[in-house]
Amino acid sequence: MLKQYLFLAALLITLLVFAWTARRFVGFFRITRKDYKVDRIGKRIAVMLRVAFGQTKIFRRPVIGLLHAVVFWGFCVILIGSLEMVVDGLTGKEKVFSGLGVIYDVIMASGDVFAILIVVAVAVFLVRRLFMHVRRFSGIEMKPVSHLDAGVALALILLLMLTLLGMNLFYLHSTLEAGEQVKGVYPVSRLLAGWIGSGGGRSVVLYQVNWWAHILLIFLFANYLPYSKHFHVFLSVPNVFLSRLEPLGKIDTMDRITREVKIMMDPEQAFAGPAGQEADEMEAAERFGILDIEDVSWKSYLDSLSCTECGRCTAVCPANLTGKRLSPRKIVMDVRARMREKGPAIMKHGREFSDQRALLRDYVSEEELWACTLCNACALECPVNINQPALILGMRRYLVMEESAAPGELNTVFSNIENNGAPWQFSREDRMRWADRLQVPLMSGLHAAGEKPEYLLWVGSAGAFDDRYKHVTRAFVKILNHLGTSYAVLGTEESSSGDVARRAGNEMLFQMQALLNIDLLKGYGVTRILTCDPHAYNTFKNEYPDLGGHYQVIHHTQFLSEQILSGALAFSKGSLEGKKITYHDPCYLGRAGGVYQAPRRVIDSLPVTRVEMKRHMSRALCCGAGGGQMFKEAEKGEKEVFIERTGEALETGADIIATACPYCMVMITDGIKYMNKEAEVKNYDIAELLVMELE
Repeated sequence: MLKQYLFLAALLITLLVFAWTARRFVGFFRITRKDYKVDRIGKRIAVMLRVAFGQTKIFRRPVIGLLHAVVFWGFCVILIGSLEMVVDGLTGKEKVFSGLGVIYDVIMASGDVFAILIVVAVAVFLVRRLFMHVRRFSGIEMKPVSHLDAGVALALILLLMLTLLGMNLFYLHSTLEAGEQVKGVYPVSRLLAGWIGSGGGRSVVLYQVNWWAHILLIFLFANYLPYSKHFHVFLSVPNVFLSRLEPLGKIDTMDRITREVKIMMDPEQAFAGPAGQEADEMEAAERFGILDIEDVSWKSYLDSLSCTECGRCTAVCPANLTGKRLSPRKIVMDVRARMREKGPAIMKHGREFSDQRALLRDYVSEEELWACTLCNACALECPVNINQPALILGMRRYLVMEESAAPGELNTVFSNIENNGAPWQFSREDRMRWADRLQVPLMSGLHAAGEKPEYLLWVGSAGAFDDRYKHVTRAFVKILNHLGTSYAVLGTEESSSGDVARRAGNEMLFQMQALLNIDLLKGYGVTRILTCDPHAYNTFKNEYPDLGGHYQVIHHTQFLSEQILSGALAFSKGSLEGKKITYHDPCYLGRAGGVYQAPRRVIDSLPVTRVEMKRHMSRALCCGAGGGQMFKEAEKGEKEVFIERTGEALETGADIIATACPYCMVMITDGIKYMNKEAEVKNYDIAELLVMELE
């Protein structure tokens, strides 16, 4: 009976401390914004089963990923045994779940095996942290306390597993010595029992010592976790369940901006505003973007608590890889640290409290924010589905829309888009100059004649104005004409899709462009869009639907692949025969759009040898142009991103670097020039390669 009272006291203390901690976190969550909606429960369950329980993303690093997965799966199984111990402690009984029969045997055997596997895994983790100096375990955000925390947590896990094995071992000894039936199956402990003696009749005592040590360590661990990076032990599964379901390339639409833009375009909209709770929420949201912790969504705060600090995000960040200050892990950790600093004071004094500090600038510098290419490599890599780009973009939005504090080059881009419908200072009247001596039908002309083409070819600003990419547009049009495809272009009516403005933080300019474009396309009855630009592909396919623009969007590599597979495109010239080609995956076609095979199928249809870079497909390194980088000077670092990526391409020994994006074309071409390889290595778009075989 004494054991029950002692156990009950320990359990109550544990629950009271945990409840106090939970109450504190609930208060912190109340400070955050409530603009993250949870829907599509069935799909969320599927993602949770695949990513959280299946550990699919952790296996992107197979060996170390397997060890982490073993620890996770082991905890899931051992948790059942821990629950049994709680019931045993409260009832004074032994092995109360043993009535489950064979199921109980399987659970106990699995827990016993997982315990020794976790001991091995933790030993490997400690060796890696203490002796191997893994690059992603370091960084300006990784203070000594972070390394100490990791060591303490691993030590606690190791002790938990050793006491579990000790408990099982001496349970076997004590039960067999008493001539009683063993409840459960313990393969590892039974093997150890053959090597380790029974303790000279002290098996019962040693069993109780290990039992109490194990359960008290569980109680200690449970209350330590909320103050540790290992809080993800509790939060990883719910965080994955609540994770963003949209494609990586899609940026969430700011509804407040939509309303303001619609009022600007149609003043009568001012009298048709939202009512009730929605209106109250809009009134409460005083700022555009993120300045401080109050502007962060509850989901982004949950992301910060779920962060494992593993560094996988930072390890694939193109800015960080090339020596710039940006570390996606630091951004997430800064949110957690800022809430820890300011949250208690807000809870005590109210939302009006100010300590004359902010998340932006005091924690995250502008230099870090503007170094990001929004390539989404960090979000793809994160094993618990944290959305790092949402925080970066949120702070960019504040700088641009609240302070007009974008880099000067981007302010020029915004002005050009507003005045000329393109990021560059070119006249709209010059949008068709790329088509000199080509037969290119205009949408306005076909519409006037009562005809409707099957496709709208969205040329894009780069396709119309960039001297190098004009050749790509011309090449693709030649293929369309060769196939007899029904298509048309907007010509001088075309304007920027708004992609650059949105990713640079100017949500208002993006939505103005989007709504104007949607209205124009609606007038022509456009339903299918062809484009050579992955950024336009992502914007039309994933982002315009939020504003009422619903289209079937096809990237030119997808279109060309389909034509080749159907037999409509065949080649006989062989001018590329014997060439070695490597393909660079554009971020907004690959990671954002999931299009990896189509461009490769096109290349494979040619008489060439395709070789892959060391980082390719979903692991491909960004070219360095996304997120507005194309139009501004890069932040200080050891080298430019495009130089790093071009170097990887040259390492393959390829004669041709194939691309499928205007931004990538510019950056890779610059990289080849920088390395003085123009004579040996060429950069061509997929469409240009096909034209070489057709002509």
